[in-house]
Amino acid sequence: MLRDNPDMAARTRFGDPLIANYHLRLGTDDVALRALQRMVFDRNGNDTADFLFLPVNDASASDPDRRGTHWSLLLVDRRERARPIAYHYDSMANTNSAIAAELAERLGAHLQPARIPRQQNFFDCGVFVVAGTRALVGRLAQGDRPEHEPLHLDNLVADRQALQDRLSAHPHLG
Repeated sequence: MLRDNPDMAARTRFGDPLIANYHLRLGTDDVALRALQRMVFDRNGNDTADFLFLPVNDASASDPDRRGTHWSLLLVDRRERARPIAYHYDSMANTNSAIAAELAERLGAHLQPARIPRQQNFFDCGVFVVAGTRALVGRLAQGDRPEHEPLHLDNLVADRQALQDRLSAHPHLG
């Protein structure tokens, strides 16, 4: 998808879960700022990231026994640097909404919920995050852009077996 669109690839970043959840969301202001700068600046020090994909987790920074049980996705549209918008995709209704709001606030972004199908069990949230990221990247690569509302994922199919098959076919991805 992005390999066929080098301009879009250069403007898209995929956040490491550790960086997104601990450095950006829970770190000190200095730590969060440095983490964001490392994510959005290119090798020449230019802020080139228009779209950030950040996995959101409900782990606690203060309670080491609460390591997190649910993942969701935050797509941050930074095309207007002064007014970024964060779209939150949560396959378990609003389970991570407060956490996504924390992260969006740290990034100076206005938070908007986005539709994604509901998972039918308590263990496929990660599959939904991967499938949602893949679908959104595909839409962005085709020129689809969130304008006045999010890119909803109403028809997303999060297929655990298909994901496992893709990863098995490309072991360097897993």
